[in-house]
Amino acid sequence: MTHTWLLLALALAAPLSATPPPAEPVPASAAAMPASDREPADAAATAGDASDLPPDARILDTIVVSGVQPGPGMWKVSRDGRVLWVLGTLAPLPKRMEWSSLEVERRVAAAGVLLMPPTVDVEAGGAALGGLFLVPSLMKARNNPDDGLLADVLPAADYARWQRLKAIYLGRDRGVEKRRPFLAAMELREKAFDRADLSWRDVVGRAVRRAAKRADVPVEQPQVSLVIPDAKATVKEFRRSDLDDLACFRTTLDQVENDLDTLALRANAWAIGDLATLEALPYADNAKSCTDALLGSGLARSSGFSALPARVEAAWLAAAERALATHAESVAVLPMARVVGERGYLRALAAKGYLVEAPSDE
Repeated sequence: MTHTWLLLALALAAPLSATPPPAEPVPASAAAMPASDREPADAAATAGDASDLPPDARILDTIVVSGVQPGPGMWKVSRDGRVLWVLGTLAPLPKRMEWSSLEVERRVAAAGVLLMPPTVDVEAGGAALGGLFLVPSLMKARNNPDDGLLADVLPAADYARWQRLKAIYLGRDRGVEKRRPFLAAMELREKAFDRADLSWRDVVGRAVRRAAKRADVPVEQPQVSLVIPDAKATVKEFRRSDLDDLACFRTTLDQVENDLDTLALRANAWAIGDLATLEALPYADNAKSCTDALLGSGLARSSGFSALPARVEAAWLAAAERALATHAESVAVLPMARVVGERGYLRALAAKGYLVEAPSDE
């Protein structure tokens, strides 16, 4: 079995990016404002009228941009006359935005290769354990061990906070009370983003893949494989094990409670191409807390999951250097958090002697 159960057994939902990148004030001239390919739900069906919201539901101060938007410029990585153009993506983005992708599509059409973000391929050893045979175990792995409810596993103050936010965004959903804390928080966050007119749609990935197909440009997606010898036993252990995911739960609720305006501003900044604002905005990265909770567990270490981030980075850097050595021009798409910042892959290329120029330097 491949792909399918990594998110369930390890992160079960947390968009790497989120994503991600993965926000800040946007110029007043802009209509003010997180890997998935999920289409946004109709706003009327999801958000409802403001009068339907609980009294303590907060309305965003930031208006999310809509319509055609340019998006950010591209980073330029070069050596010996060869160039790799890098586009940083962000999630979530404005739900009703249409990205003007013509400039990036032209770069893709002229490229020798299109590099997509790296992926992890998790394979179960033993064909009998693959595919549908693991689905029941995976579904149970979403829930707390020993049929515990959130009220049983969370400190009282955290559960009271959860109940208040759940009433706003999830209503009377009882099933979510069985989920592990970090997964319950992810469900809450998804609903909150939707109500804030934010979306996880992969608008960039779709556009660049279409452009590559039209121009007959090869698409390369670096892949790291992890083989789980006994996947069924691993999932059972995951179901039984305690995760230190309280920090992840709390930071995700912090994001819903305090950061929706900031996330909207970040999404706006990406949409209008305001990278200075995007980089300047304070951003609490809940992905790190969630990743640490999952990859830091004994199960993750023994299964090889904890080594994945370093392996993924190495795979992407190898593909990027190969592209720079082979083609006059190449294009790469990466989450913004992997383009800039302390964990940015472009820093590693700069350390190897490549010239890295931000969009404003072009």
